[in-house]
Amino acid sequence: MTGCRRLNGWWGWGTGIWAGLLLAGCGMRVSFPSDSQSQPTANSQTTISPTADPGRSPPGDEEEHGHNPGVHGGILVSLGRDSYHAEAVFEVGGKLRLYLLGRDETRVMDVENQVLKAFARQDEAAAASPFTLEPEPQEGDAEGRTSQFVGVLPEGLAGQGVEVTIPNLAIAGERFRVGFASVGPRHAEPMPDRVAGDEESVLYLTAGGKYTQADIDANGRVTASTKFRGVKSLHDMSPQPGDKICPVTRTKANPKFTWIVDGQPYQFCCPPCVDEFVKTAKQSPDEIQPADRYVKTP
Repeated sequence: MTGCRRLNGWWGWGTGIWAGLLLAGCGMRVSFPSDSQSQPTANSQTTISPTADPGRSPPGDEEEHGHNPGVHGGILVSLGRDSYHAEAVFEVGGKLRLYLLGRDETRVMDVENQVLKAFARQDEAAAASPFTLEPEPQEGDAEGRTSQFVGVLPEGLAGQGVEVTIPNLAIAGERFRVGFASVGPRHAEPMPDRVAGDEESVLYLTAGGKYTQADIDANGRVTASTKFRGVKSLHDMSPQPGDKICPVTRTKANPKFTWIVDGQPYQFCCPPCVDEFVKTAKQSPDEIQPADRYVKTP
């Protein structure tokens, strides 16, 4: 990690678009439509899985982010218990590419040509807008088959953090449902490293600096990873004036990730940022500003 300023400084952001395919256990549910519906109406796990098997990860496999890089710069996830893989890449201008790969994700896999009906929305409260992903065969794909699908996000969603659902992807006689999300412009540095094990318990369950015993009690005498297990982290890199922002990354804060420090409720973008902030509150309390100061200004 280089060039990163935290808390009283801004993190630097890159200019690319970064896709965040969510892994099982992120706790995110998105709606997906039947063939006769124009908008999602039922719940589905965001993991890509056969329709007969929701493919949830076993307890303890939760990931806050699920950020696994693919060879095209997108995010790689498994389909059908690692039988296949897919990689989604969001490009400037709202173009979306979905690559299909084999069990060995270095091997390109072509499937029968098909038009994929997809739905995109900016957040859970927004209505989903339909769009399509058309087959765009790559060199080496067999006649009538494709290893790549390409589409353009609905108007107004390019460059935004969006959730995408593909209800029906056919592979070798099986049907899969696909869910993934982008998180807008890529940040130049990764999120803070997660604190774990005994170090995490000491961090959260002992007082120091501006982090008091009253705070520990108010937070339920638990660690952030325990309290927020299964809660999805979807980073919004473009907070609007008046939005609360994460004290660590300056991305838009999520009220689901609220932690009491110095008797005040602070909102964060993800659990590792809570780790970082509590650590700062204990070790460098003078750097902590009042909670109402962490707001995006014009």
